[in-house]
Amino acid sequence: MSSNERDRLDGRRALVTGGSKGTGRAVVARLREMGADVWTTARTMPAGYERPDRFIAADTSTLEGAALVAGRLAEAGGPLDILVHVVGGASTPSGGFAVITEDQWLTELHLNLLGAVRLDRALLPAMLESGSGVVLHFTSIQRELPQYDASLAYAAAKAALRTYSKGLANELAPRGVRVNAISPGGIETEAYERFVDRIADGNGLTREAAKQTIHDSLGGVPLGRFAQPEEIADLVGFLVSERAAAIVGAEYVIDGGTVPTV
Repeated sequence: MSSNERDRLDGRRALVTGGSKGTGRAVVARLREMGADVWTTARTMPAGYERPDRFIAADTSTLEGAALVAGRLAEAGGPLDILVHVVGGASTPSGGFAVITEDQWLTELHLNLLGAVRLDRALLPAMLESGSGVVLHFTSIQRELPQYDASLAYAAAKAALRTYSKGLANELAPRGVRVNAISPGGIETEAYERFVDRIADGNGLTREAAKQTIHDSLGGVPLGRFAQPEEIADLVGFLVSERAAAIVGAEYVIDGGTVPTV
């Protein structure tokens, strides 16, 4: 295989969850640039979406949503070659452990752990039958650096996703399917920029001062900024390509140096 071919994904089918905006959208664009036939799923299809024939509107945090996605892909025929679980997020109110209700714990677990588990269970058998494939789970630096005030349930779910991902990798590698994880720190998405605006407006700060406040809450970001969605997508592109053919069960941290440990 030539050097150029190792960077290409021509003829491969991919699914990206949470692919309608932010990091997910950047991942979809990167995989398409590399030649893949990319499907994406999110709760709502954006207005004017350029490939509606490759979009599945579904809530993958639910049993019904996962089944809908698996059904649509089965109708399209053939196994997936690439599965990238980007979807995730935290919606817990601030106030520490005591304010996290039973329902809120379940919401975070379904979105950040069990949705990926269910889709894997539905989609990996065909991938295994074909004898090849790549799965990427998006974890978070919060599995190592949990923030207790408003995202403890999210951090716990992402830690569980990492453990699940490592065990799955060990099981599937002998059968030709590679499983790895990506652990992002802060990402400068549209949602992050809106969060910066709220911090700035609520505290009478400039946007730069608001960003510094956010960085300080994490103990600092040595790089001085969060990652761009396209930088995360570049890492995805590498890990699903043939250049990463010997990488199995790894977790790649991309956080500008935020996690202060080796």
